[in-house]
Amino acid sequence: MNAEIISIGTELLMGELTDTNASWIAGRLPALGIRLQQVSIIDDDLPKLTEAFRRGMERSDMIFTTGGLGPTQDDLTREAVAAALEETPTVQEDELENLRQWFRNRGQDMPAHNVKQAHLIPSAQFITNRNGTAPGWWAEKDGKHIIIMPGPPGENRAMWQDEIDARLKTLVDSEVTITRNIKTLGLGEASVDEIISEYFGLENPYLGIYSKADGIHLRIIARAMDEESAREMIAPVETAIHERLAPYIWGYDDETPELSVGAALTARGMTLATMESVSGGFLANTITEAPDSNRWYRGGSVAYTADAIIAAGVAPDVLAKHGVVSQPAANAMALAARIATNADFGLGVTGVLGPEEFEGHRPGTIHIAICHGENVHEFPLRTPPRRLVIKRRSCNTALTELRKLITEVAP
Repeated sequence: MNAEIISIGTELLMGELTDTNASWIAGRLPALGIRLQQVSIIDDDLPKLTEAFRRGMERSDMIFTTGGLGPTQDDLTREAVAAALEETPTVQEDELENLRQWFRNRGQDMPAHNVKQAHLIPSAQFITNRNGTAPGWWAEKDGKHIIIMPGPPGENRAMWQDEIDARLKTLVDSEVTITRNIKTLGLGEASVDEIISEYFGLENPYLGIYSKADGIHLRIIARAMDEESAREMIAPVETAIHERLAPYIWGYDDETPELSVGAALTARGMTLATMESVSGGFLANTITEAPDSNRWYRGGSVAYTADAIIAAGVAPDVLAKHGVVSQPAANAMALAARIATNADFGLGVTGVLGPEEFEGHRPGTIHIAICHGENVHEFPLRTPPRRLVIKRRSCNTALTELRKLITEVAP
């Protein structure tokens, strides 16, 4: 089956919001045997949307959409689907009562404009939205499927997991595509390419290499008539990658650095504390994106000046002798963080965020230290002199190096 995704909303075209929904949906289609052939962003314009649905049904078996299901006048996805299918939407009393109850549960009266969210066409069924007021639609006509979902990721992803994924599995009986992502850090893209060069250039299984903020990712893609056969095709390539790159591998598939660190610490009953300057709280924020971080993250401090670093427990003579932007400063920060919270690991990050040089160092100069007991491991780093890149690279490097170190010191 061929599919396309339409992301709907003027705010997407104006750059006010970033479309993360399309990539999320795209990542779930291969395993279902659905081939994505187009992604579009269209503004809140009824004629444009209607034409997009009409053309989409001519070239694709399925259309997935996100956005445009709110109660306001510029939410036009339902109207466009109805126009494309030449059907008239009507209010469904059961769904209208569900909406009223949703508001009653929150001590509110339902605004009159929300009635439009209870409209449905004859060719469609509602998709339950347990996190919001906008139910989705699953429309089917002449063998074509249009699956429309709300824009907020927390709503459409729950909808996908609750209903859409299972239903798609009953529709697709052709070959499936399985992917396996292996994430590495410590070698450049060219080095990784050279080490496993003979596996590139094959059609099935296909091996791709990607440079990311958290290292070099390898993606193995296999197509077969069933999932078991596809996984058997992936196995020898994955084994070879492990044999040659094991010291550099830190995660797999949807793992993020913080999830990987959390899993490793939890498995060993260990804890972490941090002290950061250059990342300005980005490290602590990243760590607490892990839902279970309260089990293993003792806390951290954002010490953005020399005085703050000293107040957080670093000896003044360290900074006087070496400066804030130095490996000894990062080492002392990691040790102070660990001691202050009685954590198993302490992580210190310092450097120059820019845009000007500091202490004679250019922006992108980073020093990372990881302390375990009295042992300190040093990781100097240089990044491009862009503020967001500096924050992301320093945090991702710190966490991925910590992930590898946890395994080494506490297998």
